[in-house]
Amino acid sequence: MRASNILHLGVKELRSLARDPVMLFLIFWGFTLAVYAAATVMPETLNRAAIGIVDEDWSPLSTRISGAFYLPYFTPPVFITQQEMDARMDVGDDTFALDIPPDFQRDLLAGRRPTIQLNVDATRMSQAYTGSVYVQEIVATEVQAFAERHRSRMSLPIDLAERVRFNPQLTKTWFGGIMELINQVTMLSVVLTGAALIREREHGTVEHLLVMPVTPFEIMTSKVWANGLVVLVVCGLSLALVIRGVLAMPIEGSIALFLVGAALHLFATTSLGMFLGTIARSMPQFGLLFMITLIPLLMLSGGITPRESMPDFVQTVMLAAPTTHFVMLAQAILYRGAGLDVVWRQFVVLFAIGAALFGYALARFRATIGTMV
Repeated sequence: MRASNILHLGVKELRSLARDPVMLFLIFWGFTLAVYAAATVMPETLNRAAIGIVDEDWSPLSTRISGAFYLPYFTPPVFITQQEMDARMDVGDDTFALDIPPDFQRDLLAGRRPTIQLNVDATRMSQAYTGSVYVQEIVATEVQAFAERHRSRMSLPIDLAERVRFNPQLTKTWFGGIMELINQVTMLSVVLTGAALIREREHGTVEHLLVMPVTPFEIMTSKVWANGLVVLVVCGLSLALVIRGVLAMPIEGSIALFLVGAALHLFATTSLGMFLGTIARSMPQFGLLFMITLIPLLMLSGGITPRESMPDFVQTVMLAAPTTHFVMLAQAILYRGAGLDVVWRQFVVLFAIGAALFGYALARFRATIGTMV
């Protein structure tokens, strides 16, 4: 192995990437607009949920209930008939439909416990569950206030002192931005290295590499460091400009320590990209392999759903995935300000996984490089 060969081949990779406008746009999109969109697309609470009200009572109580639904949680209620209720929900005009029966106020005052029907469009999962709780609380509060002639406040026999750490305002934007950044680091590192190898085959430059005095190890190492460096640099820029700048998320820990962990993660994911590139014969095949490989890695890494809520078997299997340990160290460093004494285990495991993937991909690359011509 000669370091000069690895350096020059890596520079060649950077030049090839610089001449690929599609890849450059993908990198720009992934670390800017995609991160911003993932952080801001989910509302903090229920937001502008559509509700229709079938008021068959038209009493002061039913009017009071209807007036309790207002922006920004709900759009202004639309008063509809029973015949319109099902039709509006079928076409998606209303997420919630509240049916207040006739003589509702009179039955309540007579102690008969009347029933209000709430219809929920559960296909809108982002609003259905939270909105149902909101509607029930609003109706219960207004009915109780009407029956007791005042708004009562429940007093607990204890004092509950709540202490919210690491995210005092419970801002979802902070979580969404970092998790999308982690996902983009994983996805683009696999795409860039795999596409670089397939590009060599499609452009016929593999023949040039085979006649050069370079080894498969030097070729693979050059692709790993060049594409990994690109992702690492844009990750740092995205963290500084998008996460801290545009989204105004405070970073508790060391960015340098996070980037070291990201470099170890890139060592593993770029090796995975090389392995997929040796299997696929074309970019469409690589795209299919990419989807069936990356979706489980991202979905089961703990960045979307906490690992504790997954089956024990899945938790055990995913310990072999680099994304699991990268999510752990990223959350610990960026959210909780952890130091090397806390995340060193993830660093060691990432290096071990990366070394294993690199060795396996190199063996596959050596065995198939002659068939790539």
